[in-house]
Amino acid sequence: MHLIRALTVFVLCGLSSLVWAGKLADRVQASGTLRVCVWPDYYGVSHRNPNTQQLEGVDIDLSAELARDLKLKLQYVDSSFPTLVDDLNSERCDVAMFAVGMLPQRMQQLRFSRPYLQSDIYGMATKSSRVVQQWSDIDQAGVLVGVQAGTFMEPIMRAHLKRAQLVVVKPPATRESELEAGRIDVFMTDYPYSRRLLDNADWARLISPSKPFSVLPYGYAVKQGDDVWWKKIDAFVERVQRDGRLEAAAKRHGLSTIVVPK
Repeated sequence: MHLIRALTVFVLCGLSSLVWAGKLADRVQASGTLRVCVWPDYYGVSHRNPNTQQLEGVDIDLSAELARDLKLKLQYVDSSFPTLVDDLNSERCDVAMFAVGMLPQRMQQLRFSRPYLQSDIYGMATKSSRVVQQWSDIDQAGVLVGVQAGTFMEPIMRAHLKRAQLVVVKPPATRESELEAGRIDVFMTDYPYSRRLLDNADWARLISPSKPFSVLPYGYAVKQGDDVWWKKIDAFVERVQRDGRLEAAAKRHGLSTIVVPK
């Protein structure tokens, strides 16, 4: 009898936990604070300016708009692509707003808004490089191709490269430092991140694909299991696409080229 009672309590507690897990929207509203995960090294998107230590970028502007729409205070949580899934599922943050690529494996673990940006993959090399001067030079024997660990470029380039060697760059190392040191010949990135070097490094050369290579849509990501919360995020994206706030924010940060219109 005691065993049955104990099992009943266990099951009821488990069900209660499942019900609560589906009420993320209620918890966020009750807390009065919107916790937004950002990757603070994403130039033009969610970049922490080293001079001011202030976050800036299209998703910093838009996260402020989301908090204003929902009448919530805004709190940023530093995240990254490798920790993104754990950060959301453990509820370190309520939504990830840093141009998260909508990869199939991420979509199995998280729920995404409709796309609001999209980007192809680009190469970054030095202007003085004799190894990589155009796209066709990348997948050649002896070429060292760098990708940032956890970014969508990693699985795509791993599948694509047939002759070149893939080098996965992990913190504290950066793709730029590895390139400048000669430990890689080129690194792969997306349009927003390429702007960082083009705007700040006179030695950088953009290597564009001769035709679309692997265009990926970006969205905002939330934990699975709460339709109400997901609908709030998705509706926000639809609003800013329609009312011009997305285009205005993208223009301020040099990303108009990759905006997904309504």
